[in-house]
Amino acid sequence: MAERLGVAIVGVGGAVATTAIAGIELIKAGSNSFQGLPLADRDVAGMVAYRDMVFGGWDLADDTLGACALRHGVIGEKELADGAATLNDMRPWKAVGSTGHCANIDGRNKMESGHRAAVRQIQEDLRRFKEEKGLDRVVVINLASTERMPGASDEALQSREAFERGLDADDGAISPAMLYAYASIDAGTPYANFTPSVAADVAPLAQFAAERNVPVAGKDGKTGQTFIKTVIAPALRDRALHVDGWFSTNILGNSDGLALDDPKSLESKLGTKGSVLDSILGYPVEDHIVMIHYYRPRGDDKEAWDNIDLTGFMGQKMQLKLNFLCKDSILAAPLAIEIARCLDLAQQRGDGGVQEQMGLFFKLPQMTGDRAPVHGFPEQQLILDRWLGDTQA
Repeated sequence: MAERLGVAIVGVGGAVATTAIAGIELIKAGSNSFQGLPLADRDVAGMVAYRDMVFGGWDLADDTLGACALRHGVIGEKELADGAATLNDMRPWKAVGSTGHCANIDGRNKMESGHRAAVRQIQEDLRRFKEEKGLDRVVVINLASTERMPGASDEALQSREAFERGLDADDGAISPAMLYAYASIDAGTPYANFTPSVAADVAPLAQFAAERNVPVAGKDGKTGQTFIKTVIAPALRDRALHVDGWFSTNILGNSDGLALDDPKSLESKLGTKGSVLDSILGYPVEDHIVMIHYYRPRGDDKEAWDNIDLTGFMGQKMQLKLNFLCKDSILAAPLAIEIARCLDLAQQRGDGGVQEQMGLFFKLPQMTGDRAPVHGFPEQQLILDRWLGDTQA
């Protein structure tokens, strides 16, 4: 009998989560379309099949997932009346929320206040989910909205002992994302952070994951503009075309865009998007500008525009212009699905702590200690292929 994997999602009512769940439900209903799923053609021993994934999770919204999905506008009535009808019967579990950490996102479906109480409730939800659904294993994926950056000198984030004291004292430096990460690691449940928020990458939690040998990965899913950037930049480097400047701008109108309309959350996002070029090229691009604008009419239809100024042979100037009109959640949802499958595989293999081989899924891959991440997509793909050890790599 096939083993079943539970995927508990933080932000399960969001556009990315509802899109991921709908896609898997359509596959279960008989769809043979695996477009957009990067590992669909891989034959990897132990990796759970898409049809054996079961979803649940937390959200501040208390609507059914079907109602949430319609509001986001990525999938519609046709899908919800067909294979994805299950979303109409699914409701989020009560979530941890804090407008102090994410100013523009709030809702009525909140847990009781208190850090330790939240950890206990998260772990109870995971236990109940596994038991009620008859699951063999569970992983947690954070698909929630972007939180503000923590303070560099926040005492609770400096050591394991200080973090535990901070939990006892309901320290405001400990964010919802950190609470989910802590609760997951403490329960022995793999955790991945698809958001730019600081979570399992904060030093005490990275240490905790290593001590408990629990797989963790993150952060900030590499879906659109940064994905293209990490594909193109290595080619420009290898052709000795010097990047004089790279101007990137984005417009989007979904809940992710709304969260980023808060300057403190935006700072977290820009921190993960802006770090890749210098690392790939091997020199600083002084005029690397990244801008993100919330533009409500676009909804989930994001537009990413790039202008690249280059210097080539004999000092001749050139330009490269890219315009990527994409659906944010259609790019992100398959990555969240594959991250869940890879996390589960890591746990089965006994690979705990930071899963560096999963770096190609993230804008700012979490690494062990002070190791610098690899950002170039071809190199990242090779690292993952070697770890998978599948018959296609």
